[in-house]
Amino acid sequence: MIIVDIETSGLDILKCGIWQIGAIEFENPKNQFLEEARIDDEDTIEEDSIKVTGKAEKELRDKKKQSQKQLIENFFKWCEKRKVKTLICQNPQFDFSMIDAKARKYNLKPPFHHRAFDLHSIAQIKYFQLNSKFLIDKERSDMGLSNILNLCGMRDERRKIEEGVVVKEGKEHNALEDAKLTAECFSRIINGKNLLSRFRNFKIPEYMTT
Repeated sequence: MIIVDIETSGLDILKCGIWQIGAIEFENPKNQFLEEARIDDEDTIEEDSIKVTGKAEKELRDKKKQSQKQLIENFFKWCEKRKVKTLICQNPQFDFSMIDAKARKYNLKPPFHHRAFDLHSIAQIKYFQLNSKFLIDKERSDMGLSNILNLCGMRDERRKIEEGVVVKEGKEHNALEDAKLTAECFSRIINGKNLLSRFRNFKIPEYMTT
């Protein structure tokens, strides 16, 4: 299975662009993908995306970088070599939809299935099993990656943005690093086991192993 995360110039699937893709093969975590590209000239940039990634517009439109189309093609070629071509994402309705929209734009065929595992939903089910309720805040699911990491006995060291304001300083978002966090949480929830050696210092909660 393929754990994937993308960094984009915003949340509008049709108007914004993808400038970074990070992925890990779940069955062989040493097999990883990370590439960057320039977004297309017509792609828009939202202010929040600049704040969370620390990238300036000139970096997202750098003509020295490969095209967004080439980035998608390279990612698809990498995916074609994976044994199980099913995606695992934190909210695949965004990542999958954004990648699929670009594939349609460039007339490319995704090599993976349209069904995907949603870490958000899996974490909510685990939380419900433990607490007999879902994690809800302001009438919405509050199981973002930060709370999933907390559920899995880990710590979110990334920068956090809420309604356009930086509410917590931290590491700039990076597609491969976020894919690693997603992969580790997926393994802890599903298997009760550590997946990546870099996270061994975070003890797995007992409720994940019983």
